[in-house]
Amino acid sequence: MNVHQPDFFKAVNDLVKNTPVDDWKMYLRWHVVNAAAGELSDDIVNENYQFNDVTLRGVKQLKPRWKRVVTSTDSAIGEALGKLYVAEYFPPQAKARALELVNNLKAALADRIKTLEWMDEPTKQEALKKLSAMGVKIGYPDKWRDYSSLKIDRGPYVMNALRAANFESKRDLRKIGKPVDHTEWLLTPPTVNAYYQPTLNEIVFPAGILQPPFFNAKADDAVNYGGIGAVIGHEMTHGFDDRGRQYDAKGNLRDWWSKESADAYNSRRKTVVDQYSAYEPLPGLHVNGELTQGENNADIGGVKIAYAALQKALAGKPQ
Repeated sequence: MNVHQPDFFKAVNDLVKNTPVDDWKMYLRWHVVNAAAGELSDDIVNENYQFNDVTLRGVKQLKPRWKRVVTSTDSAIGEALGKLYVAEYFPPQAKARALELVNNLKAALADRIKTLEWMDEPTKQEALKKLSAMGVKIGYPDKWRDYSSLKIDRGPYVMNALRAANFESKRDLRKIGKPVDHTEWLLTPPTVNAYYQPTLNEIVFPAGILQPPFFNAKADDAVNYGGIGAVIGHEMTHGFDDRGRQYDAKGNLRDWWSKESADAYNSRRKTVVDQYSAYEPLPGLHVNGELTQGENNADIGGVKIAYAALQKALAGKPQ
């Protein structure tokens, strides 16, 4: 167990010893209601919305019930929902086309690494090894999660939500002492998002983002490389940004860079930091280029790699 803030737990220990039990009962009762507020009766839902969304975050309107239901279902039993979603919106040919794009972007990035004038040969070989080992997950898991032990019925909504949360907690606890499951997804199939996971060295693109306008299996190459291609390149670049570059091909935290290549990288990294720090989205308010550099580098790299991959895809084809 990794305790990030030991002083916090020391203070909690003092509170446990010195605070009356009745006060703890009231405090914990409030936390139970607060945690389940979005799943209780309309009066509590509305009070929760007024305080947490309107007062604290400035939200103008409570989402329609159907949207809240879809979000809740996706959160609680996302792979069950995902199985239905994939059957409707992501056929095998779409997955094959998306995988083809990924492979072409990998090839384009490999070409880029091989021709870098500032990176020495030993570091290039490590970078190419990492790129070659980078896992790719497209659309949906190879094996769907088994929800047969989770009871969902037409009783109180909050009870279904609590049982789903309990199911997920037990599933997490069963992982203790077992090898890492490299087949597990951190996003559900209908999600419109993507990610690079440095400790697993993998890129993941759910079926939800592999839809128009990002991706269309029936569209021509220019549309797809300009849309999802830039996203794929973005996630690949995260493997070599200021944080991702600290992990090796197996996802271990290891410095695989020569000092000369690392110094050259940092020199170029700082130019991007300076560029974005000069941006002023509001008068007197500048972007923190040091803080946003990972995303900035990934955006730049994503577009460049996607364009290079498009040129590969178009080679020999009539323009």
